[in-house]
Amino acid sequence: MTTDVVAVIPARYGSTRFPGKPLVNRSGKPLIQHVVEQTRTCRRVGRVIVATDDVRIVDAVRGFGGDVVMTRSDHPNGTSRIAEVAEALTASIVVNVQGDEPSIEPELIDAAIAALEAHPNAPVATIASPFADHEDPANPNIVKVVLARDGTALYFSRAAIPCWRDRVREQTASPAALPKAGPLKHVGLYVYRREFLAHFIKLAPTPLEETEQLEQLRVLEHGYSIAVAIGVAPFQGIDTPEQYEAWLKRRAASHRRE
Repeated sequence: MTTDVVAVIPARYGSTRFPGKPLVNRSGKPLIQHVVEQTRTCRRVGRVIVATDDVRIVDAVRGFGGDVVMTRSDHPNGTSRIAEVAEALTASIVVNVQGDEPSIEPELIDAAIAALEAHPNAPVATIASPFADHEDPANPNIVKVVLARDGTALYFSRAAIPCWRDRVREQTASPAALPKAGPLKHVGLYVYRREFLAHFIKLAPTPLEETEQLEQLRVLEHGYSIAVAIGVAPFQGIDTPEQYEAWLKRRAASHRRE
């Protein structure tokens, strides 16, 4: 571990689709504790901080011995909340771990950090993953990313990109044919150079960002690059009570196998 890398987990109580989500507890631990403990297993992360504006979350995190910072309540998004916390840090790298991903793979965090270090001109890094068999690239709720040859992002979209124009012809010639550049899903994990966070939140929203409703497009539209590491990401965030129930079932099944 290194103190030069700090993971910040934004957590708010008032989720529209799942109120009180960080504190839901059907597993013996609040959801936010699972996220903190999973992030702590990351080899490169030296400190894990929960950032919230809700005293109930503060009390819960302190209750399990976690590190928590109380932030302002007027932040428009998690990135802005993380930027407030980052102002008081000396670490050079800040990792944004979503507070609803209790099964996030620590290896992916390490990979994103390595991608940032490998691209000195990129102020941000993230993760892309191949689609699982049950996932539909046409689903607008799953964000896609296409990459340049140097491993940086060309574009993010809710649309199914890249478009395999000659699919019918090529698969008719060979049923096993695959596109030369298959679809990749974007995993919402970000690694920032700390000094860029303060700059980023001051950048004006951009047309593509507002059209796609994807904040990372603001980085690209303002001329900055995003380094992308590719890894297998079977986990997904928990946005609804139904997804939380499904996670509990997967977790119980995993424990039975062990």
